[in-house]
Amino acid sequence: MPAETLSRNEKLPHLHLLAKAPLAGQAKTRLAPLLGLEGAANAHADLVRHCVANACTAMPAEKVTLWTALDHAHPLFIELREQFGVMLNAQPEGDLGARVRYALNSTPGPSMLMGSDCPSITSALITICAQQLAEHDVVMLPAEDGGYGFVGTGQDYPALFEDIPWGTKNVLTTTKQRIAALGLHAVYPAIIWDVDRPEDWQRWKEITVSV
Repeated sequence: MPAETLSRNEKLPHLHLLAKAPLAGQAKTRLAPLLGLEGAANAHADLVRHCVANACTAMPAEKVTLWTALDHAHPLFIELREQFGVMLNAQPEGDLGARVRYALNSTPGPSMLMGSDCPSITSALITICAQQLAEHDVVMLPAEDGGYGFVGTGQDYPALFEDIPWGTKNVLTTTKQRIAALGLHAVYPAIIWDVDRPEDWQRWKEITVSV
């Protein structure tokens, strides 16, 4: 690798993604009324592939880590490692906040993390977040459902992820209150949406068909 490329890559934040293995009955179960349990698992696999592809379009593969859950050796994860060259790591125990914080602090320097079910986080948006993180303590992409689908930090802020009401519509509000209490400078480049419900899946399918 040329020296100037290496230097440029070293300044980039690391990007982490969290993903469950696409096991029927354990992944995207809220899509089951529309797709069935097996179909929901397949939909989850499609989302993970899409999000990893977006990540690797925006970032060099050596700057992308996929954190796995349920079945760390699932063929989907092996496929993505071989196709894109991303690193695989097993998610640790703990609630979502503990796992997010662990991933963000597993690599030196600034880090970013996104879910694997947010197809609205494009490669261009990832690039914008990486650029913004160079100038702010925190970069975050709020989600339409009251949570967030992407967070980047310049260093470790434990309180940012502790005692957050994960899975509720109050996640973003509570997190913003923490950001203010910590005196951090945050930026919110865009509002995104994830795929949880049948209408979300149909929304994504309509977009992919029209593209």
